[in-house]
Amino acid sequence: MKILVVGSGGREHALCSALRRTAARPVQLFCAPGGAAISELARVVPTAATDTAVLADFAETEKIDLTVVGGEAPLAAGLADEFAQRGLAVSGPLAGAARLESSKAFAKEFMARHRIPTARHRVAASACEAREILRSGEFGSEGEPVVVKADGLAAGKGVVVARNHAEAEQAVVELMEQGKVGAEAARQVVIEEAMTGPEASLLFWTDGKDYALMPPARDHKRVGEGDTGPNTGGMGAVASPQVLDSATHERAVREIVEPTLAGLAADHLDFRGVIFVGLMLTGDGPRVLEYNVRFGDPEAQAILVRLESDLSEIFESVARGRLGSARVKFTEESSACVVLAARGYPERPETGAVISGLDETAADPRVEIFHAGTKRDREGRWLTAGGRVLGVTSTGATLDEALARCYGAASKISWDGMHYRRDIGRFD
Repeated sequence: MKILVVGSGGREHALCSALRRTAARPVQLFCAPGGAAISELARVVPTAATDTAVLADFAETEKIDLTVVGGEAPLAAGLADEFAQRGLAVSGPLAGAARLESSKAFAKEFMARHRIPTARHRVAASACEAREILRSGEFGSEGEPVVVKADGLAAGKGVVVARNHAEAEQAVVELMEQGKVGAEAARQVVIEEAMTGPEASLLFWTDGKDYALMPPARDHKRVGEGDTGPNTGGMGAVASPQVLDSATHERAVREIVEPTLAGLAADHLDFRGVIFVGLMLTGDGPRVLEYNVRFGDPEAQAILVRLESDLSEIFESVARGRLGSARVKFTEESSACVVLAARGYPERPETGAVISGLDETAADPRVEIFHAGTKRDREGRWLTAGGRVLGVTSTGATLDEALARCYGAASKISWDGMHYRRDIGRFD
């Protein structure tokens, strides 16, 4: 079976690894644009992930049986639409359905329309309108927290949880007037009430009719320990029964997962892929923070290492509308992923540092290192090539055991400027 994975980061490395590890039949993997580490598992295709027509041409020429889209940008750009129009099997939603992630305003309107619990919100089309909303008193007094979100895709950096309205107004200036995440992403902003409670992530595959849940996960977005500093793409994640108790899990499925699928069907939005629901576990029950229309990163790393079923069969069932007959099973263990990042991440990450210690970590078969931002030099040495560099991932009978393995492996790896959070998996 020929499978094309679209993307190049740690998530795509984890996807390629799981596709190969769980395959019940021979598979030939391709990855576009891939990377040095992924090239050890798949044939790298030097084409940008958003170059939809070229990728579709490649899939036709190579007779690719299935394409799996890793990130949000290709989906927003219509990659699944291009493939579907050519009769090519693809796991990933059409661009219309991908607006659940590519437009936060669209997602909020979708949730309101289908009575899916989330925070109160307003949409502002200009900085002036945003300031008027913030000063209206609708979101409390000036000293109360409020959330400002860029409407479009911003690589996890378009959300500001402001401690007060002055910080919120500054966030509006940075997003809408100073172009912090790009003019297109912040053409509109969403202003939300600040919800409180622990966060959780609930991911599931769907073919538009049936769904298959993955183990609940929790990630750590802020760069510093104790959830301090700016938001990042994710500094680590755990997948464990400790994340969601059974009653809350059942309620989230009943009040959020199933109404989301019913809403997509009612709105005639074709969704075949992965839905990621970011949850806030409030005193009034689970509420939706955001939708993603693909695997999270690093949630994918923590979740996929526990998969026992054939991942290619699951993705193919999703793409062909027969998920209900697929076998989806995960181990009963816990798992964790700790991200090792470069100095300066997330604002100005340094690159080009030589990484040492990777050979030492290979001795433990229970630890997997997924490469998010690396490259090899002419001498074959691994160098840093991004902000999030490596995802150290492991499983264990308990979450503490999985974390101990991750941190044990992380202690053997080093480069100038490496940093990581030492409180991944803490629920207090």
